[in-house]
Amino acid sequence: MGWLDRKHSIAPPGFNRWLVPPAALAVHLCIGQAYATSVYKTALVKHFGVSLTEIGVIFSIAIVMLGLSAAVMGTWVDRNGPRMAMFTSAMFWAGGFLIGSLGIFTHQLWLVYVGYGVVGGIGLGIGYISPVSTLIKWFPDRPGLATGMAIMGFGGGALIASPVSTALLKLYDPNSGDKGWVASGDAVGKLFLTLAVVYLAYMLFGAFTIRVPQEGWRPAGFDPTKVKAATLVTTENVSAKNAIKTRQFWLLWIALFCNVSAGIGILEQAAPMIQDFFRKSDGASVVSAAVAAGFVGLLSIGNMAGRFAWSATSDVAGRKRIYMMYLGVGAVLYTVLALAGSTTTILYVALAVVIISFYGGGFSTAPAYLRDLFGTFQVGAIHGRLLTAWSAAGVAGPLIVNGILDAQGKPGQLNAASYQPALLTMVVLLVIGFVANLLIKPVDARFHEPGPEHRLPNKSAMEA
Repeated sequence: MGWLDRKHSIAPPGFNRWLVPPAALAVHLCIGQAYATSVYKTALVKHFGVSLTEIGVIFSIAIVMLGLSAAVMGTWVDRNGPRMAMFTSAMFWAGGFLIGSLGIFTHQLWLVYVGYGVVGGIGLGIGYISPVSTLIKWFPDRPGLATGMAIMGFGGGALIASPVSTALLKLYDPNSGDKGWVASGDAVGKLFLTLAVVYLAYMLFGAFTIRVPQEGWRPAGFDPTKVKAATLVTTENVSAKNAIKTRQFWLLWIALFCNVSAGIGILEQAAPMIQDFFRKSDGASVVSAAVAAGFVGLLSIGNMAGRFAWSATSDVAGRKRIYMMYLGVGAVLYTVLALAGSTTTILYVALAVVIISFYGGGFSTAPAYLRDLFGTFQVGAIHGRLLTAWSAAGVAGPLIVNGILDAQGKPGQLNAASYQPALLTMVVLLVIGFVANLLIKPVDARFHEPGPEHRLPNKSAMEA
């Protein structure tokens, strides 16, 4: 397996760095399928004869394992390079679908938990961080743009996976034309097998085409001394071990946790929420199920667009300022949504899409923020540790929202007022995150790695 070593993926002189983003997208578009699990949720409920909550645990396990595997394997990813990491991610991600399909065919739900949840979740975590640090090294002049290009794929993966999965389920189920059709477990099992093969092939394409820059490479015309002029941006480096000892890491952890928890608050309830907001006094909703489904698709577009647009904007506005927007403006928008969102559907949809774009932007801006604070030395490993905030938010966000809504009434009987306590709770979280981000200052010099090999070259060194 020596061909997976980092030394075999070093780019030759004159290599075009714009060939690297497609390799990163190859991985993120595949693992972004995690956002499309709702396509077969009802089918699995029927197949296993369990509750929606028990099926929802599959996604929760996967997100928890994403954060844990990214934190534990981050240093390994940095040490062994993106090719080894992306290959490993492909094996775990495809393997998760294979084990999950076995669980479906044999009516063993625990195998789906182990397969898609645990094994697939490990693939999620390794695949999420593996191309990010590489792109930052290729684009030191535009780190926000670089991370936005990759992580945009994770947000947009569901846009591909959702319609493709629906079409395959109809193809594999002979009863798909029946009224009120719900896909059979056999169809979902075959879907998992198909996705395993397709995703394995596409992710391996990314692994084989990824390249890392040669030691000391810098893009033409790039001057690190000019980048240093920006507050918070360092030319020093901090190891992953030391980064978690700094207050800056934990303040950013809190900011990301709050932003993600609030975003999941809308994503978790997207379809029923818009129907409940415009529910009439007789219990009927102005918004149909089909329109609600279209709204979910629109949120996916906002999520994907935000990951690219806001992260790229952070290269100009600065990472700290863009996070102030995510959290500060986000808190204002949540307040308006809670108090006036039911006025018109146009206002509601506009507010929700912008809020979700902030949610996506928070993810894609985080690696560049870490690069600014801690340098490029082990930014992948540091990013992995930061993603534990996502794991925590993936559990806390739905628990907060669902717990509050359960106290308000039963599904189908809720209205806009029922959501106000949950949305205003999210406002409090965003304010906490805003304060945490506001307190972030440059990292103290005592955490910097010694020696010139851990420092970005200055202008005179580049000229030499």
